[in-house]
Amino acid sequence: MRVLAVDLGASSGRTIVGTLSKGRIDLQETHRFENNPKTIGGGKHWEVDKLLAEVKRGIAASGKVESIGIDTWGVDFGLIGKDGKLLDRPFAYRDARHQDAMPEVYKVLSKQALYARAGMQELTFNTIFQLVAEKMKRPELLAKAERMLLMPELLTYLLTGQAAAEYSISSTTGLLDARKRTWDLDLIRSLGLPTKIFGAVRMPGTRAGTYNGTPVTLPAMHDTGSAVAAVPATADDGWAYLSSGTWSLMGAELDEPILTEEAEKANFTNEGGVDGKIRFLKNINGLWLIQECRRIWAEQGKTLEFAAIAAAAEASPYSATIDPNNPRYFAPANMVEEITGDLKARGEPLPRTEGDVARCCYLSLAQAYRRELEELQKLTGKRFNRLHVVGGGCRADLLNRMTADAVGLPVYAGPVEATAIGNLCVQTKACGEFGSLQEIRQAIAAAFPLQVYMPTK
Repeated sequence: MRVLAVDLGASSGRTIVGTLSKGRIDLQETHRFENNPKTIGGGKHWEVDKLLAEVKRGIAASGKVESIGIDTWGVDFGLIGKDGKLLDRPFAYRDARHQDAMPEVYKVLSKQALYARAGMQELTFNTIFQLVAEKMKRPELLAKAERMLLMPELLTYLLTGQAAAEYSISSTTGLLDARKRTWDLDLIRSLGLPTKIFGAVRMPGTRAGTYNGTPVTLPAMHDTGSAVAAVPATADDGWAYLSSGTWSLMGAELDEPILTEEAEKANFTNEGGVDGKIRFLKNINGLWLIQECRRIWAEQGKTLEFAAIAAAAEASPYSATIDPNNPRYFAPANMVEEITGDLKARGEPLPRTEGDVARCCYLSLAQAYRRELEELQKLTGKRFNRLHVVGGGCRADLLNRMTADAVGLPVYAGPVEATAIGNLCVQTKACGEFGSLQEIRQAIAAAFPLQVYMPTK
């Protein structure tokens, strides 16, 4: 069967047609476009009208398909008014307005108490903090809202006219009861947020209306949820995953959440997956480090392709590292200066070349993966025998080699298009093509070759 994945990231989007059967998965990219937040009125916003227009162009370019499904990044949302229209452009998670909201939330309940209910990693831009910021700064707008829709839900609504909340994307908000997999209405009320804006949570694979006569299906709408569904593990025999891209997400797939004090202190998160699974993981600032350095170098007149950056890093002898998850690296004006300033403050030797800076970034990521994999094993009580790397970071050969050496395990890289593949496969599962998540993974393993990196140390 022929289905369409609309896969939107925080820097680009694309539409991909998948022709799937149990023995074969063929992919065809039909449209690609940039997606960056725009500063409007002093804030960073997503231009939803432009995004929707690009999505429609991609659908039109894809021909006849049997289903359409949208996935995006998490946490960001739009508010719908009584007239069914968007009240304002959604804020982007890299906007700073929500940083004042965290202390307000913790006046209502402690960080530990919140984790015991929602099981979410503490990040200043989680939806819970963004909504409380809305209440603090624009209460009149929040009062007009009839529905809160996260980004993939919002785009689905604008296509179909149907508002639907999906489990995997809802689980990124910090407002979902991690055990019951439904909204924590008591928590929502205690924060002074209107309960009416939260719709019933549906599982991946649910139908959500039509667009121009074509059924629209809710995949795992969180891009990492779709990516993890595409991990080509043919058996549940001790694997961990790393979804590698702008963000790196290190985790394991579980049947139930881990809401312990130890997990809270380690800042791991419990997010939703296909078939009600829990993606127990840690968000790590990923190849954003390299992307931002490249942007700064280009502004300085030195345009470098990613392959050239990796080659320069491999040739560099530099060995000092940073903590990628230091908040200073989430949205700095100048990533290169931020890295240099951090190293200088800690008395480390300063990088002299672009290769030195890039090697610092790659080494820092590999060491972060080692630390978090060790923590993951402690928290889950599992011993992992391999690490599956999926997503765009599969192409980062140097980083994958460094990762294998750092974690001391074989690294299986692929597929690159994991998010789109997971999206497509959940849609076809909803159509009856696959019977289970394990069947999906077996089909993916058969269809896409993997690059295996063995540790050399």
